[in-house]
Amino acid sequence: MNWISRLERRFGRFAIPNLMYVIIILYAVGFLLNILNPYFYIQYLSLNVSEILHGQIWRIVTFLIQPPSDNAIFLLIALYFYYMIGNALEQTWGSFRFNLYFFTGVLFHVIAAFLIYLFTGQVYLLGTTYLNLSLFFAFAAVYPDMEFLLFYLIPVKAKWLAWFDGVFFVWTVVQAFLPSYGGTYSSYRASAFAAVVSLLNFLIFYFSTRNYAKISPKQQKRRREFKKQMQRREPNHYSAQPDGRVPRHRCAVCGRTELDHPELEFRYCSKCNGNYEYCQDHLFTHEHVK
Repeated sequence: MNWISRLERRFGRFAIPNLMYVIIILYAVGFLLNILNPYFYIQYLSLNVSEILHGQIWRIVTFLIQPPSDNAIFLLIALYFYYMIGNALEQTWGSFRFNLYFFTGVLFHVIAAFLIYLFTGQVYLLGTTYLNLSLFFAFAAVYPDMEFLLFYLIPVKAKWLAWFDGVFFVWTVVQAFLPSYGGTYSSYRASAFAAVVSLLNFLIFYFSTRNYAKISPKQQKRRREFKKQMQRREPNHYSAQPDGRVPRHRCAVCGRTELDHPELEFRYCSKCNGNYEYCQDHLFTHEHVK
């Protein structure tokens, strides 16, 4: 059992269910506030470390209401998109793990802003851009083959969109080491530092939940042989393993269990006619049984 599981057993009851619904409401409030007074957010709610050190500690939380876009149409698209990926992650991980991931990202945002201020004396108003990016990276890691319609026409898998976003993320970091003109070098360094620290939650969660045994040559060969034999199975067919252990969960699509893949999460589908259980890779991509 990893450290996340231990935290869940101890603090799971404090998790906020449907957290992404709350975040979407905050974004909507931020958008309306920006229409009424475009300067109010920057003056009183943004993540301004200088003002926080002068007593305005509410800014540590209120910076979260900054919407992904100032355009109403793009905002609606963004709100639907982020609600969809956030809700999918919560259904896959559970409320506690999704809460932990999101609020860890918030914590690293605050840490990044404070470190930039303490080491450079520069006030860097870090918004919610990298926080939303970390959510998408997590979604692409869990559902790499999920397809989105780019411009409502071109089907693109989540993993390719994540790589595309990753290129811009790397470019943000690389700019800090390139020659610059006009006295903006410190801004590039601050932006690069904020980008790296803000996405530490994704790196920590990604590497702490990986099963490194599966990258061994022996395991890779076993996986290739397994894929060749993969076929749809009935959900309650729980045969014993060679060592005598009997799995409690088995994916109805790929047949994987918690014994040979302990890193997987399993859920029952409420839309299928029967007790069909699926792993996290097929929970939202399988064909419903009617």
